Amino acid sequence: MNDAQNHVKTAIRLLGSEARLAAASGVSQVSINKAKRRVANGGRVSAELAVAIEKATNQAVTRSQLRPDLWPEAGDAA
Repeated sequence: MNDAQNHVKTAIRLLGSEARLAAASGVSQVSINKAKRRVANGGRVSAELAVAIEKATNQAVTRSQLRPDLWPEAGDAA
């Protein structure tokens, strides 16, 4: 399991379900499910969804965790 996959699953667990994460993120449950499957196959969460998940989880899951290619964490910047 990759890091992004772990973080998406954490966000789902924190909110209680894909449907609740979707509602809090302003997207459909199908969008959350597709993102979960995409990251499981080595893909990425969209930048917009990364920001929405960060807000929905009150930064428990951050955009940097979901998309470190776009938002490297302070210690990761070289």
